[in-house]
Amino acid sequence: MAGPDGPAGELSPPDRHTADGSSLAIKAARLLARVAGCRGGVRLEIDKNVPVAGGMGGGSADAAGTVLACDALWGTDLGREELLSLAAQLGADVPFALTGGTAVGTGRGDELSPVLAKGQFHWVFALASFGMEVYRELDRHRERHALDISPAAVQPTVDSAVLQALRAGDSALLAEVMHNDLQAPALHLEPRLARVLELGEENGALAGIVSGSGPTVAFLAADIDSALELQVGLSAARITAVRATGPVHGTRVVTS
Repeated sequence: MAGPDGPAGELSPPDRHTADGSSLAIKAARLLARVAGCRGGVRLEIDKNVPVAGGMGGGSADAAGTVLACDALWGTDLGREELLSLAAQLGADVPFALTGGTAVGTGRGDELSPVLAKGQFHWVFALASFGMEVYRELDRHRERHALDISPAAVQPTVDSAVLQALRAGDSALLAEVMHNDLQAPALHLEPRLARVLELGEENGALAGIVSGSGPTVAFLAADIDSALELQVGLSAARITAVRATGPVHGTRVVTS
């Protein structure tokens, strides 16, 4: 990124997802400029490795990076809590992208409580070439299962087995307790995802789960060798697959 000339939030190179100013990164730059009273501009260059509308929080990560980088570039020197507040205004996932690590999100998902996690977990993500409007399907899913849904609001809780698996760094245990409420409507909307889940398990995944609202599918592997074998197996089935490990740090400024 560079400054200070140009309007706050000019993205380069422009594309169909950002040309209309709907990019979270552009919104982040404009929000920070408005709150801090900054007249400086910025040109953003984003090298995206996460598919748009893939259910992987790529847009939220872009926004978190923009807030932190613009804060440093413009010298606004906002404190951590102020940055987190701005992040929450941009989207429920943005604060976590800013902090990183492992956390439990409550409220809209933007109220974070750190969770102890030992070691590294190895993941393989099966990417799709299409997006999905899962939240509309979720409304239909609720209608189909209305009799099974409590009319009263239920306070969300985290399965103690999940916390135990994270503390112990136990991939096998974590695989047993992974769950995503959005998975059922995602599979109903896009049945092809069920076959992707099957392929992952056939190629050695401990477990598979729809990532966020989909269509990306996340597979947990036992170790780095298993993750590599899984990636190769999915690639052989002509599925784009990438490996990642976690937990990792949140957004940070890197100087060249």
